[in-house]
Amino acid sequence: MSVIVLAEHEKAAFKKKAFEAVQYAAAIAQQSGTTVTAVVLGSAPADALAQLGAYGATKVLHVSDARLDNLNTRAYTKALVAAVEKEGAKVIVTPHDVTGKAVAPRVAARLKAGMVAGAISIPDTSSGFALKKAVFSGKAFSYINIDSDVKVITLMPNTLQLTKGEGAATVEAFDVSFDDKDFGVQVTSVNKVTGDVALAEAELVVSGGRGMKGPENWGPLEELARELGAGLACSRPVADSHWRPHHEQVGQTGGTIRPNLYVAIGISGAIQHLAGV
Repeated sequence: MSVIVLAEHEKAAFKKKAFEAVQYAAAIAQQSGTTVTAVVLGSAPADALAQLGAYGATKVLHVSDARLDNLNTRAYTKALVAAVEKEGAKVIVTPHDVTGKAVAPRVAARLKAGMVAGAISIPDTSSGFALKKAVFSGKAFSYINIDSDVKVITLMPNTLQLTKGEGAATVEAFDVSFDDKDFGVQVTSVNKVTGDVALAEAELVVSGGRGMKGPENWGPLEELARELGAGLACSRPVADSHWRPHHEQVGQTGGTIRPNLYVAIGISGAIQHLAGV
């Protein structure tokens, strides 16, 4: 009856959102008197996986198939459903990111489960299983009760303050029977931005808009971001004018971030931009 959580990694390095999802699952498990089983997909050494225990995982099911090193929604769904069936889980948690948004709805459909996407609270179980989420671009909150037997939740990043403990999870190899159809779509290459603070993970973000007047004026923002250890972002007009790279764009048509501090310089604050903050 474990709570299942998908713990994403990149070359055996877990990001903050993975630890946060495990800690969130542990809080749910404590409510129901059960344990947390983390599911890790792709190549990774066992000693790296055991560190998930410091955030509340009791066990890690490791599907070490190298084909899972890159996101494949069909294969990820099959592996996660297999883990749920093995553990008899009633609650499944994933981060609310590209992977979670792609995989969690498929898992919910396969398991005939109710789902809340982008939860920002631990479930209120006093009279059901109610979760809080932001709506209308963060201007209001909605409380959604899941009354199905199996429940799927995607957790909005930076919802919890991480607390690292001393535990270590046991790691168990988990085999899933994939067929050729599960890998009908093949990833041939992945190009990722390196050397910058990832905006999706950043707790501090410095952002510039059209009011900066030109790319030649970005030096002070870059220096401020370096001093703060912050991510560097921009608004859509800046990206459209090629003053800054598109991956820095935040807003309705760009990326979504959830920092604890957002420093906006030369930005009007249009709703299309604030929808991404």
